Amino acid sequence: MDEEIVDSPNEWVAQHIRRFVETGGQARPGMNDLLLTTRGRKSGKLRRTALIYARDGDRYVLVASNAGADRHPAWYLNLVADPAATVQIGTETFTVTARTATPEEKPRLWRLMVATMPSYERYRETTDRDIPVVIVERTA
Repeated sequence: MDEEIVDSPNEWVAQHIRRFVETGGQARPGMNDLLLTTRGRKSGKLRRTALIYARDGDRYVLVASNAGADRHPAWYLNLVADPAATVQIGTETFTVTARTATPEEKPRLWRLMVATMPSYERYRETTDRDIPVVIVERTA
């Protein structure tokens, strides 16, 4: 039996996940949306959220912005605890390993993500938190 996946408790995100699934990943044509499923660091349950991504070669890049909140998003904390996850892009689902970009990698990847979603810069200005950039790579 497949393990149950719990969608984001944020209603807007949960609706977006449903649209993503219903449309085969085309919830917002022209946007680089993916679904990320992590293992809850406290509950042990599978947790799913929708995120914007950019490509960096064969890698996928995410921003743990939490809309500029002063705390990291749960999905990021889950990845720090367990970097193994699942990603769905379009109708393709695959396993990945995630890690936080190093200080040397981050400036270039941050610029890439701001070019993809300019609001990330505004989020950075509204928080004292250092917003992590996450690199996600397919596993063999």
